[in-house]
Amino acid sequence: MELTDVEVGLKNVVTEEVTQAKTAQAMGSGSLPVYATPAMTCLMEKAATEALESLVPAGWTTVGISLHVAHKAATPVGMKVRAEAEVTAVEGRKVTFTVRAFDDAEEIGVGTHERFAVQKEKFLNKAQAKH
Repeated sequence: MELTDVEVGLKNVVTEEVTQAKTAQAMGSGSLPVYATPAMTCLMEKAATEALESLVPAGWTTVGISLHVAHKAATPVGMKVRAEAEVTAVEGRKVTFTVRAFDDAEEIGVGTHERFAVQKEKFLNKAQAKH
């Protein structure tokens, strides 16, 4: 199976507000009340996931297989954050993205993310077989 409908240049953007629950302090990834790196990477993955959702066949989905990011600037509670994902390569069932995140003032994160198309049932059965 190849992702023939996924093309280089495909983009998606998602946004969220920085809440107390999304701070490093609340998420346990740091001690300060600023936007957490795990929250930023989750938003980046969400942008990539949503970009592909309607382009995979019925019974299929994509799973994240790698994420390499730099969190470059802090964002306080109350600001909006925007994450962008752009397809840079499609190799069979693997899709590579450039991901970027911005707050109202500047770029706060940048990196690459890879997703792989899988059959939902087969993937879940393999995971459940670990019991």
